[in-house]
Amino acid sequence: MKKTISLLLVLVLVFAVMLTGCGAKATPAAAPTETPKAEAIKVGFIYVGSANDGGYSQAHDEGRKYLQEQLGDKVETIIRESVPESSEVEKVINDMIDQGAKVIFSTSFGFMDFTEKAAKAHPDVKFYHCSGFKSGENFNNYFGAMEQARYLAGIVAGLKTETNKLGYVAAFEIPEVVRGINAFTLGAQSVNKEITVQVNWTHTWYDPAKEKEAAKALLDAGCDVLAQHQDTTATQQAAEEKGVWAIGYDLDTRDSAPKAYLTAPLWHWGKYYAAEVQNIIDGNWKQVNYYGDLKDGLIELAPLTANAPEGAQAAVDKAKASIIDGSLNVFAGPIKDQTGAVKVAEGSAMTFEEMMSVNWFVQGVEGKIK
Repeated sequence: MKKTISLLLVLVLVFAVMLTGCGAKATPAAAPTETPKAEAIKVGFIYVGSANDGGYSQAHDEGRKYLQEQLGDKVETIIRESVPESSEVEKVINDMIDQGAKVIFSTSFGFMDFTEKAAKAHPDVKFYHCSGFKSGENFNNYFGAMEQARYLAGIVAGLKTETNKLGYVAAFEIPEVVRGINAFTLGAQSVNKEITVQVNWTHTWYDPAKEKEAAKALLDAGCDVLAQHQDTTATQQAAEEKGVWAIGYDLDTRDSAPKAYLTAPLWHWGKYYAAEVQNIIDGNWKQVNYYGDLKDGLIELAPLTANAPEGAQAAVDKAKASIIDGSLNVFAGPIKDQTGAVKVAEGSAMTFEEMMSVNWFVQGVEGKIK
């Protein structure tokens, strides 16, 4: 009997231990939850020309690609090409917003008023307009001191010419274009006082055939170095066919006219685009208009080719260093206009506001502003 009772007690104890062990079994840990992935911000770009125009619009599209590379899956970009400078801009903007765009970059001067109107209608969207002068609460203006690179290009042209006649194929009679022509002329005259610059207007940003005809007219007038404020390489190709020289614009297009091309004033939009979109993502956006320059790298002069004249590189390097350190202002006086009247006195320089509204040519420019 004692053995039976002892055996029963042992069994009870064993059973109790088993129950205790079962009750103490750990609850499986919950699987870790993944942090929700932030939705990519959608950014729209509107171009006046083709994204592969070989010039202005392509330079902006290169900037868009840089933005995409730098921000990766934090950003999604959409583009519209060859948009006319008309109310069509508003339709394009509204379509982009319907697709979810929270940031819009409109990249041509003639888009300005339509961008301003859209910005007022969509206060929750951030707008940027390139090359104009308007801005607002959710609307920044951005451009750059291309006159600095134009001045350097003028030095190269002034040293290269044998006829002392330079030609300039130009789009529209707006301050941006006039400013560039004046800077180019002053740069050329800084190394060659005999220089004149003949201007031929096309009244289009993108029309290769019309640009080439304008270039040919300048060549027929005796110009042996051509510059341009146009969006294609047609001017450079016309120069090559004539056996003379050309200054490009927007992109380094030496392969388009390798026998004629000397250099080109360039834009580098990418760093600005990446920085601004990152600020929006981080909640640090500010209403700040931007005017980049040689110093911050928004603009530069493309490397000179073997076609450039002897001594040009040294002259460019010296002027560039002086512009960057502030000792050279390309619009410092004395500067006279076409009539010989002093427009900028010695010891002074054009103000930013005067540069943005300039409507007169410097002495030595042959052409009219309508």
